[in-house]
Amino acid sequence: MIKEPRYKICSESDIPQILKIYKQSYIEHYLYLWTDNGESYMKTNFTQEKIVSEMNKDDTQFFLIYDEELPVGVLKINNNKDIDKTSNTDYLEIERIYFLKEAAGKGLGKSTIKMIEHLATNENKKAIWLKAMEDADAAKFYEKLGFVVIEQFDFSYPNIKDEFKRMVLMQLLLKRTGIDD
Repeated sequence: MIKEPRYKICSESDIPQILKIYKQSYIEHYLYLWTDNGESYMKTNFTQEKIVSEMNKDDTQFFLIYDEELPVGVLKINNNKDIDKTSNTDYLEIERIYFLKEAAGKGLGKSTIKMIEHLATNENKKAIWLKAMEDADAAKFYEKLGFVVIEQFDFSYPNIKDEFKRMVLMQLLLKRTGIDD
């Protein structure tokens, strides 16, 4: 039987742990995407200042994901963020889910998506959405869990290899009870 992960809502005191997981998981999973081994991306996005600024945004939450007592992942969600950037509050965005390589194959990703689905349903959201690399394992994983591709676009970022610029916007529609849509 797979043991369910534990989730801890983060505060600024958790930033060193978030950064550690971000950097380690990025090195373990994503360096192949870049001509510079992801150095410019990590220097820009994996800083104390950047995470503090993200934590201070309304409706943004970070979670540390634990397997037993070990922190093995980070989740960042943006609540009330519509796909088309309107002020519609019926949507929840998964901006980041990073897991350490040691967490692979334990069902933690699937459990985390189910937790997000439960959270979004309890908050009466219409859908959960995210962006993923078109040909990545992550996109295939999300499709297995019911997400559908609703848009394709190119990711414009310095040093990303041309063959990995294609991204997909994916959405999971949620069942809402007692509400007329």
